[in-house]
Amino acid sequence: GNSQSATPSANSVGNPSAPTEQAACPVKPDYRNPAVYNVYGERINDPNKPAPKNPLAALKGAEILDPRNNMPLEPNQLPCPGQRKPLSIDRVASNIPKGGTESTWMFPSPQMVFNALRRKGKGDDVTEDDMESFVHAHNAMNEATWRHVLLWEKLHATECGAPTLLRFQGKPHDLSPIAWIRSMLGGGEPFDRHDWVVDRCGREVRYVIDFYFYDEKAGTPEAFEIVARPALDSLDSALDRLKMNIYVKFAEWGLPCPISGHPGTIAQTQQQPAQQQ
Repeated sequence: GNSQSATPSANSVGNPSAPTEQAACPVKPDYRNPAVYNVYGERINDPNKPAPKNPLAALKGAEILDPRNNMPLEPNQLPCPGQRKPLSIDRVASNIPKGGTESTWMFPSPQMVFNALRRKGKGDDVTEDDMESFVHAHNAMNEATWRHVLLWEKLHATECGAPTLLRFQGKPHDLSPIAWIRSMLGGGEPFDRHDWVVDRCGREVRYVIDFYFYDEKAGTPEAFEIVARPALDSLDSALDRLKMNIYVKFAEWGLPCPISGHPGTIAQTQQQPAQQQ
């Protein structure tokens, strides 16, 4: 199997507890990032950029990729070639707050997920009958990822008590530095990678997330691993990685937080036993 993660992220899909109370935030309660993005990472409400007419409107539903985000130009809810059974096109709301709005992100429909698998060449062993359980696992994985991100965001709870997910991008073919190191040390490569941009009450913070699956642990809570951490785009993010590693290591040793002198709640949450979604 793969070696243990080199980051302090929880080691499985797990269920690290989300914060039960919103931390005090000095930002005005009615603050809202003015930018709103769609599922493809495109801003949809830029007042200085009127929406151009889409010359590909006649091809709506076709799997034409936008090179900016590796996603289809249009949500594809049409059956793909060779599909044997109809799939639901219904979408459900997640618990992940959507930046710039009062709502949450919508998960893709089973048909959209099925088309995406075919497009990526990763769904050869997934049939229409598998989609209900597959979509459930997909949605649970994203909910768990957001909880992992919130653990990092707790380091800035006094700065922002209500971070939101502004946009995201799939990068399945781009190995992150940590994923590359793990593969060089004999571990397997992640089956997917996402970059998530969080709105921290007006400040954009990028997170890198690697997703792993262990065949030998299939059917157990440890089959999936989420390795989430802030990207090294700023000194603050680098310090967050350092602090989290220190907090977790002290918790492993049974020692209190070296800064506050009290048991670290963040590190304790990181160490909670993984639970099946």
